[in-house]
Amino acid sequence: MTYGKNFKENFSRRVYDYAVNVVKFTKELPNDPSTQILARQLLRSGTSIAANLTEAQAASSKRGYVNFYLHALKSANETRLWLNILKDTLQKLPFNSDEILKETIEIANILGASIITMRKSLKK
Repeated sequence: MTYGKNFKENFSRRVYDYAVNVVKFTKELPNDPSTQILARQLLRSGTSIAANLTEAQAASSKRGYVNFYLHALKSANETRLWLNILKDTLQKLPFNSDEILKETIEIANILGASIITMRKSLKK
């Protein structure tokens, strides 16, 4: 996978690709009522990460920018919860469930590290 020249572009594209994969993943889940409720929650939180990063680009202040990153991190943590619940309650998950969980954790870690760095620069 080839991304743009800088980290911000790369990360934005990575998170967009992740959101697309979450959509595809939820389409492959079983159609029973409880699984579909979890799938909708997963779909909301997983795509919300990309939405919040997009909103951060239009933030009117550095604090607003950091706030959107915080919301994206919360969504990533929530997504991780839904993925783990699905993993623990279903006998069979779509083929890429481990990959999508790994990517969720990596994105959350990047968001967390970015927030720490941004907060330090705000205090200066």
